[in-house]
Amino acid sequence: MTTWRFGRPDGPARMRTGAVVIDRWTRARRRAAAWLLCGLGVAAGAARADCTRPIRVPVAPIGLSVVTSGGEVSGVFPELLRKVAAETGCQFEFTVVPRARVEAMFAANGADVLVPATRTSKRDLHGDFIPVMKARALLISLASDRAPVDSLAELAERRELRVAVVRGFDYGEPYQDLLRTLKAQRRLVVEADAAAVVRALERSLADVTVMAPSILAGTLLQDSRTRPLLERLRLEPVAELNWTDSGIYLSRHLAAKDRELLVDALERSARSGAVWKTVQKHYPTGSYEEGLKPLAIAK
Repeated sequence: MTTWRFGRPDGPARMRTGAVVIDRWTRARRRAAAWLLCGLGVAAGAARADCTRPIRVPVAPIGLSVVTSGGEVSGVFPELLRKVAAETGCQFEFTVVPRARVEAMFAANGADVLVPATRTSKRDLHGDFIPVMKARALLISLASDRAPVDSLAELAERRELRVAVVRGFDYGEPYQDLLRTLKAQRRLVVEADAAAVVRALERSLADVTVMAPSILAGTLLQDSRTRPLLERLRLEPVAELNWTDSGIYLSRHLAAKDRELLVDALERSARSGAVWKTVQKHYPTGSYEEGLKPLAIAK
């Protein structure tokens, strides 16, 4: 049987010789490829600088920014952190706890990351803030013919309105002042998460809430029973709650090397537009624009 080698027919002896030549060439090529891959591996190792230890990230469900289901964690910010992990080699360990517990853990050095978060003076005591987008909270209720509310100060005076909030949410000093006033007036309804706030509004246990509309909309979108409520939402901007930076806090108890590595990766994600693309991937058009917008990058 004749087999073609190097472009012409030959007999068994030539076929065996040709096979030896090819085998030697193949082995040489494989050795060269192995050395090349080894070199690339060294280069990649030099480019990646793994964190000194796993990074602890307790999370609570917050709209589509953080979604927890069956022990799985997903959403805008977990996806962002996983991209950072792939880029830096750092390992993030997610645990699911109530939002108030997330805040307490961060303040007590039981968490390395607070996410998502608006910037506040209280949080600044414990961590370094990396802005990745702009956000604002609004007064939100189900559609009704009540008179509009233009400010938190006016809301404090409207004693007929009961206000539901999520324990652990913080939109700055004016918001905290409002909570203290409402508590003293016995008009404050404090819930563990946004889903519980939705139930309070739907069952007329509360009249309004104050939060980023993307959080409430994201919560409604996850349940077919509450999704129709999206068309009934009434959104009212209030004077004291303007657009502010939203992003991620890193604990000052992290090693300096780890903190610098993560800050650099997160800032590059924000500058490149990757963060905003992730927001648009998770949130349907029309569900987030009133409360979220891209971070303006100085050029």
